[in-house]
This record gives sequence, C-alpha cells and structure tokens, in this order.
Amino acid sequence: MHSSNCRLVSLVLVAPAAFGAAALAAVFNPLEYVDQLIGSRDGGNVFPGASLPYGLAKAVADTNSGSNQGGFTLDGTPILGFSALHDSGTGGEPSLGNFPLFPYSACPGDDINLCVYPKKTRIAYGGFDPNTVVARPGFFQVTLNTGVKAEMTTAQRTALFRFTFPTATNGARPLLLQDLSDLHNSRQDNASISVDPETGRIKGQALFVSSFAQGQYLSYFCTDFSGSKIFDTGIFVDSRASTEVKNLTVSRSINGYPLPGGAFVRFQSPEEPVIARVGLSFISSDQACSNAEKEIPDYDFDTVESSATEAWRGKLSPIVVSTGGGVDPNQVKNFYSGIYRTMVNPQNYTGENPNWKSTEPYFDSFYCLWDSFRSQIPFLTIIDTSSVEQMIRSLIDTYRHEGWLPDCHMSLSKGYTQGGSNADIVLVDGYLKGLAGGIDWDDGYKAVVKDAEIEPFDWCCHGRGGLDSWKALGYIPVQDFDYKGFGTLTRSLSRTLEYSYNDFAIAQMAQSMKKTSDAEKYLDSSSNWRNLYKANQTSSLFSGADTGFVGFFQPRYINGTWGSQNPLKCSNIDNTGSVCSLQNTGAETFESSIWEYGFFVPHDQGSLLELYGGPINFVKRLDYLHDQNITYIGNEPSFLTVFQYHYAGRPGLSAKRSHFYIPRFFDTTPEGLPGNDDSGAMGSFVAFSMMGLFPNPGQDVYLITPPYFESVNITSPVTGKTAVIRTINFDPTYEAIYIQSATLNGQPYTKNWINHSFFTEGKELVLTLGKNESLWGTAVADLPPSVSEYVGFNGTAITKRTPLQSPRYPRGLGTERLGAA
Repeated sequence: MHSSNCRLVSLVLVAPAAFGAAALAAVFNPLEYVDQLIGSRDGGNVFPGASLPYGLAKAVADTNSGSNQGGFTLDGTPILGFSALHDSGTGGEPSLGNFPLFPYSACPGDDINLCVYPKKTRIAYGGFDPNTVVARPGFFQVTLNTGVKAEMTTAQRTALFRFTFPTATNGARPLLLQDLSDLHNSRQDNASISVDPETGRIKGQALFVSSFAQGQYLSYFCTDFSGSKIFDTGIFVDSRASTEVKNLTVSRSINGYPLPGGAFVRFQSPEEPVIARVGLSFISSDQACSNAEKEIPDYDFDTVESSATEAWRGKLSPIVVSTGGGVDPNQVKNFYSGIYRTMVNPQNYTGENPNWKSTEPYFDSFYCLWDSFRSQIPFLTIIDTSSVEQMIRSLIDTYRHEGWLPDCHMSLSKGYTQGGSNADIVLVDGYLKGLAGGIDWDDGYKAVVKDAEIEPFDWCCHGRGGLDSWKALGYIPVQDFDYKGFGTLTRSLSRTLEYSYNDFAIAQMAQSMKKTSDAEKYLDSSSNWRNLYKANQTSSLFSGADTGFVGFFQPRYINGTWGSQNPLKCSNIDNTGSVCSLQNTGAETFESSIWEYGFFVPHDQGSLLELYGGPINFVKRLDYLHDQNITYIGNEPSFLTVFQYHYAGRPGLSAKRSHFYIPRFFDTTPEGLPGNDDSGAMGSFVAFSMMGLFPNPGQDVYLITPPYFESVNITSPVTGKTAVIRTINFDPTYEAIYIQSATLNGQPYTKNWINHSFFTEGKELVLTLGKNESLWGTAVADLPPSVSEYVGFNGTAITKRTPLQSPRYPRGLGTERLGAA
C-alpha cells in the first residue's frame, strides 16, 4: 500500500443529525455498497477483480469475450485463464492480461499430454456458473464447471491466487499451467520461461505491444507455490508438454498468432488448496521475485485479503448513508461503486519504470487524460488529494524525460493524443485548487507552455500539432500543411476548440504566477475558437428536416475559406457509418459532433450564449441536443453539457437533466454503464452528479445541484475540516429537485456555483428544495465566471459587439478572484 492512502478525504452521506456521523460510521460498512460487477457486460469493460487502490497487481479471471478489456465479463463467454495485470474500462483492443494461469484438477489418464494447453482450445474447460462469482474490494472468486474454485487477492505488485480442487479417489494430480500470452495476443519473439524442478518457481518474461499507443513493453513475472506438495514440473509448447525440459524460449511464430508456450507444475494431491503467488515487475524477473517476497512473504491469503480490504475501507469508510430518508439502496450502491472505480486506474508503477531513473512517483495507465480530466481527476482532487499530487508529479516527470506532457500513457508507452494537450487542464486544475505535495510548479508551468509553443515531431502522441497555423491563423485548418511534426491530420475543429481551452488554462496559471504578459497572450489565443464559428451555418436531421437552429462551428482551410461538415456527423443519431476516431479518414471532430462540440467553450459561456442568441435560445439548443438524443452520455464530451444550463441562469434544468440520465443510463446491473467506463470517468460522473457539485475542470468552479441524498459531508484531507451539503424538504422520489433558496455558513447564498474553498475550509451549504424551478441562481451576478460578460438576460436585446477588454471572468484570472465564492 503506497502513500496515496494518506490524507484521506471522507464523504459522509449523513442521516438525521440526531444519530451523528461518528455513531453511524461505527456500524456502517461502505464496502457493502461497492458492486465491482457494474459494467462487466455490454461494453462497460470494467476491471471487476482484486486490486489495491491504484494497484499495479490486478487479479481476475479473463474471459474469451470481445469485450474483455478489463479481463472478466459476465456475458456467457468462458474463462481463458487467471492473470494479474489489467487496465479498466478502456475501449479499443484489450491491454495487459499477461502470463495467465489455468488450473486442471487432473490430466486425463494422468498423462500431461492429454491436458489442453493453448488458450484457444482450453476454453472448453473454462465454463463457469455466474452465480459462483464473488467480487468485493480486494477479492475475486469464481468456480469453474470442472469444480475448481479460484480465489484471488493482491498486494501492490503481487497477486495471490488460491485454487481449491475437487477431491477424487483415483489419485488425481492437479496441474497449474502458466503461459506467455496476453489478452491481445500481442507477444513478440523470444519470450522465455523457466521452472525450478525442486521449488516449482516459474520465472519468465516477454515483449508485448502496447494498446492504443506507440511502443512495446517488457513484462516479467515470478510465480511460487504453497500448499499441496509438488509432484513434477515442466514446460509446454503448443499442445505438447515435457517433464524433462525446464527452460523455454519461444518465437512469435509465422502465422500472426503467438505460438503457445509456457510452464506447468503438477501437484501430488487435490486434498489441499494450491496457493500461487505471482510477483510482477517491468524491470526484471528477479525484481518480480523480490516484490513478491517482500509483499507477501508467508502466503497468508486471508491476511493479504484483509489488508486489501482495509486499504479500500481507508478510502471509503467515512462514507455513511442513512436509509431513514427513504433513499433506494441502489442509489447508494451506484454512488459508492462509481467512487470505487475512480481509484482503479491510473496505476502506481513507482519503482517499476524501466525508461528512466527518478526519485519522483511514476503513474501509468492514464487511459486517457482526454477522458479523465473532465471529472475523474477533479473528483480525486477532493477525496484523495495526495494521490493526485503524485499523479501530477509523475506527469511533470514524464515531461522532463519524454519532452512533453502525455495525453495517454499506458504500458510504459506514449499513447495516442485524442484532442488537445489536456494534461494542461489537469495541472492547472490542481494548481488553482492549491495542490502542493512536492509538486514543482515552475517545471509544471514550463511543461504547459511547451505544449503551447513547441510542436513535437510526433504530435500524434503528446503535445500539439499544427502550431504554425495555430499561431498564424488562429485555428487549426482542415488539411493543414504541417511539415514540422506528424499526426493524423483530422479533428481540426475539435482540436481548435480544445487548444483554445488549453490556452485559457495556461493563462490562469500565468496570471497567478505573476507572468502578466504570458497571461495576456494565452487569454488572447483562448478566443481562437471564435474563428471557426460560421454564423449562417444551418443543420438538418438525416431525414432532411431542418433542426431550426442557425450558427455552428465549421472547419476552415488554410486560405480562410470554409470547409464543410454536417453538424450531426459523429453524433449519437448518425447512422451513416461515419469515421469519428483517429483514422486518416476521420472527421474534423473526435468522437463527437459539431452539435456537441458547439458547447465546448468552458471558459467563455458568456460569448457563446450571445452567439446562440441569448439565454433563452441557448437553453432551446441545449434541450435539443439532449431531447433529440444527439449527445451520447456514454462519452465524456457529454458530461458538462448536462450542467451547462447553469450558465443560462437555469440551474434547475441541470438538476432535471442529471436525474434524466441517472439511473436511466447508469444503474447497478452488470450492463449498467452506457459505454466504456474509461478508467473511472463514468464512475466520477455518477459520483459528482449524485453528490450535487459538478466541476468545470480547469477552473475553480463547481456547479451546484441538489444531492441525491439528504446530506453529504466531505472532510478535506488537506485541512481536516468537514464541508456539509444539507437539504431541506429532501424527496427520495426526486420530484422536489429544484433549489428554492440556499445558505452558506448560515448566510443567504444565491450563486449557482461554489469554489474549492468550500471543501478546504469546511463550509456548510444548506439547500431548500421544491417541485418547481425558482429564481435561485438565475441572476446574472449569480452565474459562474465567464471571460466575456453575460448579455441578453432579463429581456435585454442581443447586439453585435466586440469582445470586452475587461471580461467578467475575474480580472487576474487566478485563484484570488475565482476564489471569491
């Protein structure tokens, strides 16, 4: 367990005050409300197995599913093996799943060559009854139809498996094999494995291809056994095995599929369970052995499981909910399970980075920051500050050694950048909220400025592309001429919008650091989004019917002329086969439509409202986005749109939208996620929404809606002070979801947003609720910050104007004005 377990934040969903949080905590077990199997079917791709928070070792059964990116699925597919390296909630091709174990209660006729070794054929023995699956924090269990029960738990870099075999009277000898494969079958040449004939220790290594990344990685393991005595050992290649040979080096083969190969240990009797301890490393097999020996020296399964459970309880135990308010227990389960998933990825690989030596923390499996900057990392900033500080230190150290901040980074490799340089948002969000923890903010500032100023040769995988055009034209052109760096020349529109917001983030950091000229420069370029707004652009449905809305972003060529993209292309209602990801034929927006990206101006909603004809028309357009199913809540660009009604002075509609999506698209079944969990991004959307404060990431702003519970307490890990959100007239049927009035520390409070000092200073926000919208939070003075002033409210007309030189967004841009909530 690493140091991120320090400085715990507690979220306490408080019951009636008479009981008291301390009394409730004494009898309440939050882990009972964590369901790891949410999202284990129909594309949630979660990792539902055993892990520590941010743990490197992640043990689970791997199924033969097309949706096995997290290893295990509940979709009826059989088990391939049991492995201990995984990511969670990712899309695309699966990653990791290296060196799986597979158990047999005996080989037919006691002939090792009659056991089945290759993955493709041994799935015949991998069937299981889903009713035998048990998943809880730090533990996973399943029983195969062969009668073998597999249980697993983990330390930080070591997994412990316990296999219990059905007893037999015919002298059966159980066999455990371990092969040199991974989930994606990406193993390259010259993988090796050895087995010690006396101890049964299996050591090995192999080179694999990273998923959604440029690069390959070497992974190592060291497996020891305890329990039943060893009968014999050996290796296998393809479908044949030998007890005479103890070492194997195997090629990939010539047919594009890795040649099966591995080692096995056979045991004298099934009477006693076999415990397999799998040490893991990205440095060497010897280090994998050392990790295992240090972390789990005595094979005590129950003690390791208990430690893992306590690590998770340490993250969640101050969370207490009362059923006295009539809240559906599934709402509580949804909330806690979402919080749990925010702490599965990224993973703490400190001490296991072979690419450079450093005294800084090293986190991997940022998969990807385009997904997690919006709500996952901001959520962790509140509840697990020290871990986010370590993540930021890791990102800055990656900049020091790889040259730029990453957008994606997994399996020790540079992942593909999806849009902007959104590590900039992560750093600035942490900076504005006062994170310290050994972070070198001077280097952090250099890193974000380099993203903005210097184009990398391979901007496919970090930094930004097209910077010459960005600086000369004020936008990224479609079909750009870019000879300095290389990446997929698509997404020109979404990159322009994201780069604009990245620059705004830098401007805030610069102003707070008293770098005035930089602040002015990047504030100016943060308005580049305007250069792609085409005022007369219309939009029609695919049926040909006019949507009735005019004025949309459009791609633009180097010479300033307009390109064209249907504003509904790549939307949730686009069934034309559009290519919307990183393919060379991809759209000018990434994984989303112009309709949805049309709202991605997080820093200047005042100007956007004006362009869209004022708050009334802005609300109509936002309603249309949601009501016509244009947006897809299973993808992260949709998140903020749920709450952007706040900027139009209609915070009640944000609450209404939140309750539309939860639990309709987020529930507690295995298919209870609308899309890939994306390393906990979906979980954080649920947690923030149900808590009643949603961030505008990269700003010190949280948008207020009523929590899904009577009250919420959040104890700051930095100050130890407890912030409270409490409701009056709480309604568990969620008809009374509109704020009528509010007080902050006992004083009337009319702003519809709050800042991070709410958490660190332990303030109390009391919300009086009703069944209808009210005037609370609707006045211009109560709206969240915007670079440009809000106009068109209270019946005033919209007129053409130039951008203000003294924007409403607090002059100075830094924490000193943003913090004045």
